[in-house]
Amino acid sequence: MLDTYNIGVLFKRELNSYFATPIAYVFIVIFLFLSGIFTFYLGNFFANGQADLRAFFTYHPWLYLFLIPALSMRLWAEERKTGTIELLLTLPISVIEAVLGKFLAAWVFTGIALLLTFPMWITVNYLGSPDNSVIFSGYLGSWLMAGGFLAIGSCVSAMTKNQVVAFVITAVVSLLFILSGLPMVLDFFSGWAPQLLVNAISSFSFLSHFNAITKGVIDLRDLVYFLSLIAFWLFAATLIIETKKAD
Repeated sequence: MLDTYNIGVLFKRELNSYFATPIAYVFIVIFLFLSGIFTFYLGNFFANGQADLRAFFTYHPWLYLFLIPALSMRLWAEERKTGTIELLLTLPISVIEAVLGKFLAAWVFTGIALLLTFPMWITVNYLGSPDNSVIFSGYLGSWLMAGGFLAIGSCVSAMTKNQVVAFVITAVVSLLFILSGLPMVLDFFSGWAPQLLVNAISSFSFLSHFNAITKGVIDLRDLVYFLSLIAFWLFAATLIIETKKAD
């Protein structure tokens, strides 16, 4: 039985720790800066002559591919390196509660960084009349996808004491989840593999589900995909920590 109080205490401790160091501010500044560059310059926002945030959301998977592993690599690797994981696990808190507390703090922190891009939403409403329900769906899809990246990072971070190794492996695994939805990958498999396999590969992709949500269609299948992905990787992280705890 999960104790929400324990989860809440660890959640507050972890979230406060982000803002007690330059990590939070560096992450947020880089995220906002790159979001602006990708949206207004690489995304040809003004040249398109259309007031929407499609260019903004298009680059989120690639932004998260590097920024989220940098955020998640410290979740458990730092605890293991400094030895504080032993102290943490001696407290009256279960491993799953610790995993959830740390993950939720990182996920909420990512959500805060995402919410700070609200001037872009205001800008497109000032310049035109966008479909705000589609923009809201894009933000929801982006946050869910960030949760998927973080869950993978949490699991990988639990495997090693080395944060650099955790960063690299998380980025590689996340890249595979992105690439599986690209047309060139699907076209490669569709040339010889049965359609059922091609559809299965596509269904594992962040892009397939994220792009569907950013179109304004919040399908239950897409929500279940991201939530199931998060649950799987957090469960795997719990098993890894439990195993190492027993050693």
